[in-house]
Amino acid sequence: MTDEPNTAYRVLARKYRPETFADLVGQEAMVRTLKNAFEADRIAQAFVMTGIRGTGKTTTARIIAKGINCVGPDGTGGPTTEPCGVCENCVAIMEGRHVDVMEMDAASRTGVGDIREIIESVHYRAASARYKIYIIDEVHMLSTSAFNALLKTLEEPPAHVKFIFATTEIRKVPVTVLSRCQRFDLRRIEPEDMIGMLKRIAAGENAEIAEDALALITRAAEGSARDATSLLDQAISHGAGETTVEQVRAMLGLADRGRVLDLYAMIMRGDAAAALTELGAQYAAGADPMAVLRDLAEITHWISVVKITPDAADDPTVSPDERSRGLQMASDLPMRAMTRMWQMLLKALDEVASAPNSMMAAEMAIIRLTHVAELPSPEELIRKLQDSPPPPPSGGGGGNGGGMIAGATTVANAQARITTSGGASGGAATAQQLDADALERFPTFDHVVELIRANRDVKLLVDVEGGIRLANYQPGRIEFVTHPKAPNDLAQRLGQKLQLWTGNRWAVTLVNEGGRETIAEKRDAADIAIKAEAAEHPLLKAVFEAFPSARIIDIKTPAEIAQEAMVEALPEVEDEWDPFEED
Repeated sequence: MTDEPNTAYRVLARKYRPETFADLVGQEAMVRTLKNAFEADRIAQAFVMTGIRGTGKTTTARIIAKGINCVGPDGTGGPTTEPCGVCENCVAIMEGRHVDVMEMDAASRTGVGDIREIIESVHYRAASARYKIYIIDEVHMLSTSAFNALLKTLEEPPAHVKFIFATTEIRKVPVTVLSRCQRFDLRRIEPEDMIGMLKRIAAGENAEIAEDALALITRAAEGSARDATSLLDQAISHGAGETTVEQVRAMLGLADRGRVLDLYAMIMRGDAAAALTELGAQYAAGADPMAVLRDLAEITHWISVVKITPDAADDPTVSPDERSRGLQMASDLPMRAMTRMWQMLLKALDEVASAPNSMMAAEMAIIRLTHVAELPSPEELIRKLQDSPPPPPSGGGGGNGGGMIAGATTVANAQARITTSGGASGGAATAQQLDADALERFPTFDHVVELIRANRDVKLLVDVEGGIRLANYQPGRIEFVTHPKAPNDLAQRLGQKLQLWTGNRWAVTLVNEGGRETIAEKRDAADIAIKAEAAEHPLLKAVFEAFPSARIIDIKTPAEIAQEAMVEALPEVEDEWDPFEED
């Protein structure tokens, strides 16, 4: 009969859990504040610890509980930031069995009834410790009624009671609760600190693990000490005493970082065939397609940041070769291409996550990325088009075609818009004040249309432009044939509005023949003709070849563009006399 081992195996995350403030990694600011508070005997009645998972919130709560209740090896000590770890209070608290230190998981006990138990027990003094301490983990999970029930006790707790809260969602904790607590934000562990911690643990376990393998674990942990320790535990088992970066990469389902950079370079130069071959090779080697796309997105972000701040390349989790290649890519690749790549990778990640076959979805994403990478930027396209030789003049309209095309190129992707003239601000000008010669102000029908536009009657303007086929016009008399889609009351409404605006009666008459094109038909025909002419220009043909779905939305001549700029420009303000200016 063999003897059973005295102690069961403990995972590294528990075995190397910090037991004093000095053991906490990367939280120097919080430790300094707590030490000052303990030395000045200004220990708060309630604390709240916030931060991402695995940064030590619950562990810090237990260390505070130990420091408050530590009595020292000889039993005569007081509150301290360096608990002895050997007295009964320290040992019982770290083992989670102290009768006066109660831990509650708010994720599973969210109701007011659970809080009522705490409220009823706070009135009783601690059984053996200096203070009775309540540690509530994930406190943001408490219900609104539970928070309300806790408020009164939190505002005026008995002198022998301390509350310590921990949460990953500080924004979900009511302000009324936060205002009664001393808050500590536990930071993500910096890569340098994390690698140092993993080295100490590996040395303590007599495990050989490569430096780049530790860097890979640090990157995967994303600032969480608990995640990093758990991954190290798994890596040590995976490596059976000597762990390499390849083993860690296989354990995490990641592709080789250098090969991901190769894939990224293939995509950015538009080599679809090589990129698909490399993706297939990484998949055959065990890389998860989702992880490959995440790595591509992470590389895109990293290179973009390095382009803005080159010092970002000095990351201890990045190998020298990767750092060199990243700096070179940051120098060569335009920011517009990388931001476009980032947006498309985010969409690709959603597609791969929901696709029935992740590899097929990843391949389609790679094909799409390589084709987009080949497209020139708008600036490059315009520069290329501008460098092309201008076409020879053709026909009667060739004289100002170049200016027209330049305007079309500039606004090819702009939305269509209707411009209205400034002028009268509502008009309905007092018709009674106009004399009999007022009609001479409207020598043509175009003047009538401008009057409607100036008075901003959009409904009448649309009906007139699209519904009147003018047969005869004289100031004060309009004869027209109606368009089949024109409203039946168009003549009546037009006559009433013209009388109101001009102060004179207008004879608006319907006739059966002689009507010409409506304004809208004439405008549309001209617009269609000029767009057809523009589309034949070699520069725009090049645009359509590069962007097949592009459309000509609007065309403006240089003169029209200059006129718009003049209208939109702010008028100069003349100097005015300042009564406070000295003579």
